[in-house]
Amino acid sequence: MTLEGIKIGIAFTGSFCTYQAATEELRHMAKEGADLYPIMSFHSQRIDSRFGKAQDLRSQIEEICGRSAIDSIETAEPIGPSGFLDILIIMPCTGNTIAKLANGITDSPVLMAAKAHMRNEKPLLISISTNDALGMNFKNIGLLMNCKHIYFVPFGQDAPEKKPNSMIAHLDLLLPATQAALEGRQLQPVIR
Repeated sequence: MTLEGIKIGIAFTGSFCTYQAATEELRHMAKEGADLYPIMSFHSQRIDSRFGKAQDLRSQIEEICGRSAIDSIETAEPIGPSGFLDILIIMPCTGNTIAKLANGITDSPVLMAAKAHMRNEKPLLISISTNDALGMNFKNIGLLMNCKHIYFVPFGQDAPEKKPNSMIAHLDLLLPATQAALEGRQLQPVIR
């Protein structure tokens, strides 16, 4: 599979523990020839954590993508009218972002990018990483699964004994999930 020339928005939210794996997948997409557009939530661009510094993440993804990150609501809004993305991937997508997306809230660059992109009826691919997927956010995931043009990278429980409600996307399936979403279908099975 090749992503040569496909314009892909990659939106980072605040699931800090998954940044290393997400940036590795970003590198794979770049090697496949994708034209990558980074988008950063306010939290991903400002919060330093035990997993690294926000500025280091920003520098890394801008270097991989070869362009500056979209980092404000104002700079994300033109994604809609210009319609330049073929697909938007939220990777990682936190429970907070899932809940806001399911309820039509657009208070961050990532959520504005998703809203703007969805108006063009093009695919939105969600790569979840949330400790409450099987808790408070279960209903929101269900709502999004029922929406046209929204797809998921297949996911499963990551630590059921310690975190029984936590689920995370299988990033090794990101490329086939992207291809499937571009073809208008959900990669199956969704829960693995």
